[in-house]
Parts: sequence; structure tokens; C-alpha cells
Amino acid sequence: MKTIIRWSMLGGAVGLVVAAIGCAETMTKWESKAIPEAQGKVEVVDGKSMQSRYKSGGFARVKEDFSQWRTYAYDDNRDVPPIKKGVMPANVKGDPKEGRKLFMSRKIGPCTGCHLIRGEDVWPAGSAGLDMQNFADKKMSDADVFQMIFDMRQFYPETIMPPWGAIGMVKPEQIVHIIAFLKTQTGPLPPEKDPRRDPRTREKSAGFGDNLDPTNNPAVITGEEAIGAWKKAGSTGKACVSCHGDTPAKSMKGIATGYPKYMVKYGRVMSIEDFLEVHAPETTGTAMPSQSGGSAAMSILVKMQSNGMPVKLDLSSPEMKAALARGNAVFHKKVGKRNNSCADCHSKKGAAGTFLGGRPLGDAAEGYVAHFPLYRTSSGKIWDVRKRFQWCMLPLGMNYLASDSVEYADLELYLMSFEQGKPLSVPGIRH
Repeated sequence: MKTIIRWSMLGGAVGLVVAAIGCAETMTKWESKAIPEAQGKVEVVDGKSMQSRYKSGGFARVKEDFSQWRTYAYDDNRDVPPIKKGVMPANVKGDPKEGRKLFMSRKIGPCTGCHLIRGEDVWPAGSAGLDMQNFADKKMSDADVFQMIFDMRQFYPETIMPPWGAIGMVKPEQIVHIIAFLKTQTGPLPPEKDPRRDPRTREKSAGFGDNLDPTNNPAVITGEEAIGAWKKAGSTGKACVSCHGDTPAKSMKGIATGYPKYMVKYGRVMSIEDFLEVHAPETTGTAMPSQSGGSAAMSILVKMQSNGMPVKLDLSSPEMKAALARGNAVFHKKVGKRNNSCADCHSKKGAAGTFLGGRPLGDAAEGYVAHFPLYRTSSGKIWDVRKRFQWCMLPLGMNYLASDSVEYADLELYLMSFEQGKPLSVPGIRH
């Protein structure tokens, strides 16, 4: 087996554009110091290109390399896929059964992740898109429906619907089958046997109880046990306690409320985790790379000392203002094979407030990052917000960036800005 590792724009030396006063820009670089699987490197194994990803959970299930699709990297200046008009095949007879199978296919979407159709087997259906249970009653022409599925941007340039045909995920003859199926979605609706099937009548999850109760959230214990690492000397003979005292409750109180923040020494915005990654080895000689267990535990320990205190970001400096603007741009940038942005799912102009399959989509403007790191019940692991960013990238059909990348730091700052004045509550707990 022959393996070649190459730095891509995703995880190695990522360009940071720092907007200064006026139109001047300077370029600096940040080389990832995260654990290997968090760096987003692209490998060539036996002539086949692939991204080196986490080996656990859903990350390991995604095998495809998405290098051909644009990313959030600041030096990735590729355009979105061009808008295309498809050619509807004239010699294909639509098969409704095949069309429904395609509509339900997880390899494609499934389409039911956004659109509700008839059938008790449709579970869970989303509401980010149009309810299709009576779609045929709209009496739209086959030609128009074909073009809408092929590339909806021909009609609505700002659509959140992927350009299925233009990106080659759905073939023209498959669209003909889907159209034939959609023609069956007509007439009176049968009585709904289970209100949970329909996103309009489905109850949203009630949550996981008190996230700061250690009997409910194992991550609380992880944070408390990090006091051992706080007091343990590294290779330099120093420990956190050497500079910050025995009780982080006193020395770290209020510290986390100001992060992410611009660090002059490093020329970039940093989260607590970003700072620990460089500060720990520089002072104590202890490695604390992004996405390591030590980083997660120490981050929780530090942040817990500010629980209940309001977020208080200092956004007054030119550097922080520029980073906030870049984070906003990242949030709204269309990326990946599916040509979607964070805003498509998590803003009121997008699908916020609806269901993507069985998952309710939150509005970023309401703030939901002040409880990271958190314990994920689905995997039994602690995730910080960067790993959550990386997790979101794969369904978009985009190789994720390094967890300690500048792009993710700016995005985290943008999302944290919605938490201004709201209390920290770390660690959180989610499924």
C-alpha cells in the first residue's frame, strides 16, 4: 500500500486574510496543531484520494473525498457550481415506484429529509421544503418540474435546495421517474395515524434535563477531574497551578466570557481550545492539541468557572471587527457538493424553525454555542463546537477544515456574538 499525504487548503497552512483599516489586506498562515484526524489532510492511498477523518461515529461512514467542491477555506476562491439547464430525456417512461424509491433514497438525500410525502413508511420527514402530499394538484408541467429538480436556481437563485442534476447526483432519467411519482401525490389525504410522522404536528424534543448535574451529564465529571492535569507539572517543571494557583475557581473566574478573542502574539482569533493548544506546551511542556481528551477536559474546567456569567466579547478592536465580518461571510458562504451554507439551515431566511428529517433546525441568532464543549449521548463522547462544525461539513459534501483553523475560529466568534449578555452553561448535553 502506497500512501502520499499532501497539504490541501483544508487543514494545513491555511491562509488568513486580516482586513485592516481601509482596503489593505495582509496574509499570514496558521499550521494546524490538532490531532491528525482533526486536521483535514487529504491522502492519496493506492492512487485514490481521500480525507483522513475521525474513525468513530458518523465520520467513519463517509468515505467520499469532496476535494473537488469548494470549502470555507479563505484561500479557496472557487465559484459555486454554475447554474445549468437540464435536457429532459424524451425516450424514458417514468416509473412511479422507481421514483418513490429514489425520493426515499438515503444515498441521494433523502428528499424526505425536507419534503413530506404520503405513506406510513416516511419516517422521519422534514419540513425545510415544500409539503409534497398534494404536489400534483399544482398542475405544473413536467418540463418545469424537471428543471426545478435539475437546478432550482434557474427559478430561485437563493434556494436552499441542492442543484441535484447540475452536480450529477441525480441523473436526468431518474428525475423523470421522480416526476412520475410526484404525479401520484394528489387527492384527499388519508387520516394521520401518528402525529409524529408529520413535522407540523410532531413534538420537538424536550431536552436532556439539567446539563450541570453530574449524575445526568458525564462531561461535568470530566471537567472536575481535570484538576489533576491542572496541578501536574509538565516537561518544563511547571503546571497550570504554577502561574494560576491551586483554585481555578478564583483565577479562571470570568475568563471564558471573553472568548473567542484576538491574540496579538499569534495574529488570529482564538477560542479557549485554540489557546490551550499553544499555551500549554509553551509554558508547561504538556501537549494539548485540538480534539484531544486533555484539551476537552481542561477547556471544560476553565469554562465551568464562568458558568452563570454573561458572555462579554470585546468587539471594539479593528481585528475583532474584521474577524466578526469574516465569520459572517463564512456562515453565509455556499459550499460543498450540495451548494449549501450554514445560513441555509440556521437562519430565518433559510430553514431555521423547520425539521431536517427528524431534527429541528435552530436559529443561530437565538444563540446555541455557549454550552460547548458538550456530551453527545449518541456517541458517548465530548465534542467542542469545532468538531460540531466538522460534523456539519460532511452532509454538505465538503471536506472539513482543521479543527483549529482560523476560518472556524472566526465562525465561532460570529456565532458567539449572538450570545452576548447570555450566561455560559458548560458543559452542555445533546444527542
